[in-house]
Amino acid sequence: MSVDSDATEEPGWEVDPEDEQGAAVVAAVGRQLKVWRETAGLRVSDFATQMGYGQDLVRKVESGTRIPRPEYLDKADEVLRAEGRIASMKKDMEQARYPKRVRDLAKMEERAVEIGSYSIHTVHGLLQTEEHARALFEMRQPPYSHAEVDRYLSARMARKSVYNRDPAPSITLVQEEATLRRPIGGKLVWRRQLEHIAEVAEMRNIAFQIMPLEVESHAGMHGGIEILKFPDGSAVGKSEGAFGGRPVSSPRDIRILELRYGMIRAQALTPRESLAFIEHALGET
Repeated sequence: MSVDSDATEEPGWEVDPEDEQGAAVVAAVGRQLKVWRETAGLRVSDFATQMGYGQDLVRKVESGTRIPRPEYLDKADEVLRAEGRIASMKKDMEQARYPKRVRDLAKMEERAVEIGSYSIHTVHGLLQTEEHARALFEMRQPPYSHAEVDRYLSARMARKSVYNRDPAPSITLVQEEATLRRPIGGKLVWRRQLEHIAEVAEMRNIAFQIMPLEVESHAGMHGGIEILKFPDGSAVGKSEGAFGGRPVSSPRDIRILELRYGMIRAQALTPRESLAFIEHALGET
């Protein structure tokens, strides 16, 4: 098999062109890897052969246009006998590998003391299992590449670290019933997704609710809502049906979103009723 085959290009992600900070970190790591290789007296072709990856990938990593995966850095550490100094760069790449907009959201969720969300199209990211999330990314049109699916999936799963915080944030999640009826990924994946929601719904800091289809009209008809509140009293919110869909943070705009979200929660099933709904749905699968 040629070391320049397409298969060898898999271990890495393209740099997000809108992420200047992340791109700078990737470029710095690439320069260090090049210095390590040249100091070892290895040409790109020789290094690529020992790594088991394509020459094109090596050049892209060293030029800062490709984000190396953890296994790439581990292998480079072994080949260049860096005694862990290259492998330690995985920490630098851990954040840069995620798309900027996803990383920004994760950072806000990590700081938030309150998270409120009404999801109308899909199960909220904090509730998704890995299998369910993968199915969602793989059905996108035009399709993501395999590397892009893995990248977005890793980012989504990393957001779940919010559950491990101490003290834990207060989280309220309202799901449109329709999002809990479509067996995305197949029946087995869907059953596991429902089981996971039931587990999360029983956590002390989480209030999970369902907006039933039988509610003829409600305050969330114009789209989903997301509100995050921080320790200093500030907040940021976003809604598909308000302010052109852009994020807002002024007290007046946040108050409008809070009013709508409060109405949505009042019109939805209670947390106890919602958990019973999930348990009933599980009995039907």
